[in-house]
Amino acid sequence: MIMWLDQISKADVPLVGGKGASLGELSQAGKQVPPGFSITVNAYRSFATSSGICKRLNELTVGGVEISEEKIKHIIDPYIQKSMLPSVVEKAVRDAYLLLCSRVGNEVLVAVRSSATMEDSGSTSFAGQHETFLNVLGVEAVLAKTLLCWGSMFSPHALHYRNANEISLEEDAMAVVVQKMVNAKSAGVAFTVDPVSGDRDSVVIDAAWGLGEGVVGGFVTPDHFVVDKKTLEIKERWISPKTSEFARDSVSGETVQREVAKEKQMTPSLTVMEVKAIAQNAISIEQHYGQPQDIEWAFDQDLSFPKNLLILQSRPVTVWGKVKSLAAGSH
Repeated sequence: MIMWLDQISKADVPLVGGKGASLGELSQAGKQVPPGFSITVNAYRSFATSSGICKRLNELTVGGVEISEEKIKHIIDPYIQKSMLPSVVEKAVRDAYLLLCSRVGNEVLVAVRSSATMEDSGSTSFAGQHETFLNVLGVEAVLAKTLLCWGSMFSPHALHYRNANEISLEEDAMAVVVQKMVNAKSAGVAFTVDPVSGDRDSVVIDAAWGLGEGVVGGFVTPDHFVVDKKTLEIKERWISPKTSEFARDSVSGETVQREVAKEKQMTPSLTVMEVKAIAQNAISIEQHYGQPQDIEWAFDQDLSFPKNLLILQSRPVTVWGKVKSLAAGSH
């Protein structure tokens, strides 16, 4: 039911999903990944069976009758809302969270992240289709968010994405990653191929203050850096007015969007050393996987440089990859 990230490799996608397998592979490759564990697809399948979701889905799809995504969500939601984790799953998650806390040294804030088996593959990313919860504190909250991650398998946009990519619910399953939360000073993404031009000689970095949700979700206009892969020279540098950031509210404990202090808004969110460290890591990760990567990263303000550069995810650059393969196929 539980696998620790440092025990996982890219071969474990069927058990821990795309995100979990990537994080485990990065950890095994020596990259700095926040510690944590995966709640495997076996736990999800146990829940789907005991809750009655599997049986209800089979009833809905019998005879090949097409049912709208909205109707499926309306039918499945009550199963999610009234269900409990199977006792064996709940005990495994409780024990793993307590062990993570003992390793870190206190009751740890975590990110609870969905990791479907068809997620972050070379052909489908599922980016933004499933739920992720940040700044989750306590085992009861982890259990509740796990249920919501599983439930996001049946959201209308996730179901629509599967239909559009001809992926059946039977083909897909959901693992959940539970990781120590990063207290991000700045965060963002790095591409080892220019996602617009297809240039493979540069690393393209977008960065902003706070958690990476602002950059990934398009809520913040980020700082933009382009780094030459061979020389690590910063070829382009655009500093944007970063008026807001995502961070944990000290009172509510929730992740909130708040105003950036005036004096920081036009200050670069990365130093030259930090830009080059991201580029070096990105190049190394691309070499490890042997193909262009879309990498999420963050600098943890509780750690010192360079140990504060943490890798949060790496996936193939699917859009550029599709464009290239189509072009190759036309010759």
